[in-house]
Amino acid sequence: MLRGLATVSFYADDLEAAKRWYAELLSIEPYFDRPGYTEFRIGDYQHELGVIDSRYAPHSSANGPAGAVMYWHVDDLPATLERLLSMGAKEHEALTVRGEGFTTASVVDPFGNILGIMHNAHYLEVLGSTRQA
Repeated sequence: MLRGLATVSFYADDLEAAKRWYAELLSIEPYFDRPGYTEFRIGDYQHELGVIDSRYAPHSSANGPAGAVMYWHVDDLPATLERLLSMGAKEHEALTVRGEGFTTASVVDPFGNILGIMHNAHYLEVLGSTRQA
């Protein structure tokens, strides 16, 4: 039924500032940009991270960090966490070992979105198996 992650959407009151912040974090420019919306393709599978002007958020959306946390795999979790914090993100959940090969952390970006990061051994196994096929 669910085929794969298509787009993760974040909202920002200041879309231009969010676009610059994510372009710096990801070291890439958005591949798609139009008034009210910008989108980055990131990672091994080119998943989409969309940043949307918060004027277009559903009326029932929370006004602060809330809801599900989407975790992005990173190779060096402590270094990535440190970089995010140095760029103005605030710690949401400290670095936490979840089990052998699984460590997570999350931050709230300067625009109020929760950004989860994880070092995930299973992700690396799946990535390795798809590259060998």
